[in-house]
Amino acid sequence: MALPTTITLKEKYALFSDQWSPKIVAELNGQHVKIAKVSGEFVWHHHAQEDELFMVLEGTLFLDFKEGTQSIGPGQLLVVPAGVEHKPYTRNGEEVHILMIEPKSTLNTGNVTNDKTQESLPWI
Repeated sequence: MALPTTITLKEKYALFSDQWSPKIVAELNGQHVKIAKVSGEFVWHHHAQEDELFMVLEGTLFLDFKEGTQSIGPGQLLVVPAGVEHKPYTRNGEEVHILMIEPKSTLNTGNVTNDKTQESLPWI
């Protein structure tokens, strides 16, 4: 068996500049490990069947919920339970680097289809 490959996230982030466009960096147990650069606002959405994990590596990500807002800073993570409507965003034009772990079937915009929806994600 060959040794597993180490993934250097800083190198992966250097490969792209587009916003709200997740890239797959690894797969385990039916889950994708995805990274993205985000800035500005995303859309209100939910994932009926999947929990969604957001981990912030750089910057501060905000998530609006019907009950209020949560912020996630570097080194922090938050799990959005399946079915919970949320809207991720950043403030003041800040670019935030996030890592997500979610089932391979998870659509980035959940129950919403719009110009930010990505049916298939690239591996980097």
